[in-house]
Amino acid sequence: MKIGIIGLGLIGGSIFKDLKKLGFDVIAVSNSQSGENIYKNYDVLKDCNLVFVCSAMNKTLNILDKLETILPQETIVTDVCSLKNFVCKKKRPYRFVPTHPMAGTEHKGFENSFEGLFKDAKWVLTPVFGESEELVEIIKKLGAKPIITTPDKHDEAAALISHMPMVIAQAIFKTAQDNPLALEMAASGFRDMTRLAMSNTEMANDMVQMNSENIQTSILKLYKAIGDLTNSNYREQIEEIKKNRQLMF
Repeated sequence: MKIGIIGLGLIGGSIFKDLKKLGFDVIAVSNSQSGENIYKNYDVLKDCNLVFVCSAMNKTLNILDKLETILPQETIVTDVCSLKNFVCKKKRPYRFVPTHPMAGTEHKGFENSFEGLFKDAKWVLTPVFGESEELVEIIKKLGAKPIITTPDKHDEAAALISHMPMVIAQAIFKTAQDNPLALEMAASGFRDMTRLAMSNTEMANDMVQMNSENIQTSILKLYKAIGDLTNSNYREQIEEIKKNRQLMF
């Protein structure tokens, strides 16, 4: 199987490095990187069996459109965007299977990519146009666990466990930043709580702009949860939270 990757940022670069280590015939198209098996022209992808589109969300639709003029209909194409509804509006002439790997760091760029990023990670697929066993097998070889759902359910869940926490982390830092003593006292708890405030700016902006309704709904649910916690039975509630979280991780 020949695999192509468009975009060598954190996610694309990590896929590239993992697939090379696994012995796959892998090539990449990148405007920012150069080297062995890295090209500038999309035409090199035309004989690939599988193509990962690892671009910023605001560029992904244009790339998917461009691939329509290059790839044969049997080629499997997947994106890695953290939102799925917007890429599922149009049926493509190739075998398009939208996905979202639930992995990453607060850093960006090829220089921060690494082998093993996807080990034990969840990798969500929303196969509204048809499934691909070949893609699922590649995801498993990367060390990830496939999860199948719909675009709507994905975007709602992503707001709860990824997009809303990022906004909250940014808000926590913004709330404390004008208090010099608070910043001087800040230690590991504050550092860990605000790690997501360091998220890739372009990606963060795309998420907030494109998933605003789900994020707003998630924040309203957060307000209610805070109210419930502070109104009664706090000890019992936090014990239940601790128990449930231990079952998750």
